[in-house]
Amino acid sequence: MQRVQVIEQPERVDWRLNTNLYEVNLRQYTQAGSFKAFTAALPRLKEMGVKTLWFMPITPIAGERMKGTMGSYYACSDYTAINPEFGTLNDFKALVKAAHKQEFKVIIDWVANHTGWDHVWTRSNPEFYKKDAAGVFKAASGMDDIIELDYDNPQLVQAMIGAMRFWVNECDIDGFRCDLASWVPLHFWKKARPGLDAIKPLFWLGEMDAIESKEYLEVFDAAYAWQWMHTTETFYKKDRRVELLVDLLNQYSDVCVEGKTALFFTSNHDENSWNGTEFEKYGDMANALAVLGCTWKGMPLLYSGQELPNVKRLKFFDKDVIEWNGSYSMQGFYQKLLQLHSSNPALCIDAPVKILPVQSDRHILSYYRSSGKEWVLVMLNLSPYPARFRIRSLDMNEPCEELFSGEAKQCSADSWFELPQWGYKVYVKK
Repeated sequence: MQRVQVIEQPERVDWRLNTNLYEVNLRQYTQAGSFKAFTAALPRLKEMGVKTLWFMPITPIAGERMKGTMGSYYACSDYTAINPEFGTLNDFKALVKAAHKQEFKVIIDWVANHTGWDHVWTRSNPEFYKKDAAGVFKAASGMDDIIELDYDNPQLVQAMIGAMRFWVNECDIDGFRCDLASWVPLHFWKKARPGLDAIKPLFWLGEMDAIESKEYLEVFDAAYAWQWMHTTETFYKKDRRVELLVDLLNQYSDVCVEGKTALFFTSNHDENSWNGTEFEKYGDMANALAVLGCTWKGMPLLYSGQELPNVKRLKFFDKDVIEWNGSYSMQGFYQKLLQLHSSNPALCIDAPVKILPVQSDRHILSYYRSSGKEWVLVMLNLSPYPARFRIRSLDMNEPCEELFSGEAKQCSADSWFELPQWGYKVYVKK
């Protein structure tokens, strides 16, 4: 019987409190698709306000049953080796050092639920895998290029932790983004985290919904706002009831306590490739949702190319380089949001949020966050109609400045505010 190690509350790294994540799709980032080529982007990303770089899996890809011409990042053939597509182990070490020198944190994607069909363990340790009735390796649900691992085997548990330890020891990474984290038994993560945090305190992001898999937040620092992502798409395309959004946001706030947080985003590698860009899914509302992701009680995520903005679906199994044109027309927008998020204590993940009802316009979502003497006031017009309104529930009378326009204003219950269709404003203390 698997022995479960219980951890009351892991020691959580302080830098997570005001960090943000930038997901790096290395294959599609440059024509070379290498660690060395990506290093040139570090100064620009630092200027934009990026704090934590998340690299999609950097391990080699299995050749057996490979999809497309290059295969899936998530079909690993060796947990302690580098995908030669990207360079060498020394190249990755150099990239991590360069990133640390510019004050980035670096986390890597970890795929613990499954491997590719010709992973080295299929030969050295076939007992690490689940089998079907015929004794053949069990393909993961809906994905025939990967096979599932068996966490009832204690030797697998130790081997997996050992593989993760390799990257902390060898490359000095700062944490893990754990793919399909809730598909892996919780007992594994409860054992893995304290063992790896003993090397250095790490940041742990789990790919699961924070509400649906809230028990996993016993171990993880952050989990996805998947329900928010789906609900906002439905809102834009079908059912525009702001009260449903408010209810869901309150649910995330209820589970994200004691240092735990939800990850908000308008795009990531899965969504972009399979379900569409943020503009396909959210249309004119995309930027308002990006504002919320950077100012609500949570942690913001950007995906490679959103600062361009990238308006195409990137191929998943083939080379399909982001069409950089040098303009980065959304970089200023994200720079203001990311820098505000990382510098203003009112946007710390532990800072409270208060929704401010706007009785005269049911399409307005407005909220207020504060910490000490600092505060941030956000208002979003979630409709295709211009709006003019007052926020009678606003309990302040202070001078403020709008983040994007620099507009000076007195923020009070008697102040009138105006927003264009699908518009947004963020006021900060002046």
